[in-house]
Amino acid sequence: MSSPRRILFRRSLTTLGVAFTSSAAVLGFATPASAITQTKATAQLRTAGIPWTSTGDCSDRNHPSCTSFEGIRQATITGIITFKRASGCAITITGGTETGHPGSSYTHSGGYKVDIRLSVCVQNYISARYTYLGHVSGFGHQYRSPAGNIYTRERTHWDILYYTCGC
Repeated sequence: MSSPRRILFRRSLTTLGVAFTSSAAVLGFATPASAITQTKATAQLRTAGIPWTSTGDCSDRNHPSCTSFEGIRQATITGIITFKRASGCAITITGGTETGHPGSSYTHSGGYKVDIRLSVCVQNYISARYTYLGHVSGFGHQYRSPAGNIYTRERTHWDILYYTCGC
């Protein structure tokens, strides 16, 4: 049975998601399944107060030491913005669509994933609110959000797979 506090929290997240989705539609953002440009992605991240970094201090998608958002899905950008707002944590993106990530059905290069810097705030938020799925050998500890997205704590960062816009 859910506690009144948990019900209120879920309602707040639902309201936040509906409000953001409605605002996104009014502002003319791309549909959730569509890929967007580096310029559109960085403008949205900058507005949301989400910085990004790369070891190469660059954004070239074809260079693994860069952090690129070229071709990232709108749902992924919306997802990380929603996560930041819901968690209240400072978020720094360390990986996007650049080459150098392992492949799978839902990849970084396909625009489904971002990597973010480790922090105590993010760890506490995820471990308290998301379902622990277990440890995947060679990958990390995985959690599933109520929206169905997968958060994997790797050795040096969080690898986040956004199937949907919700966090």
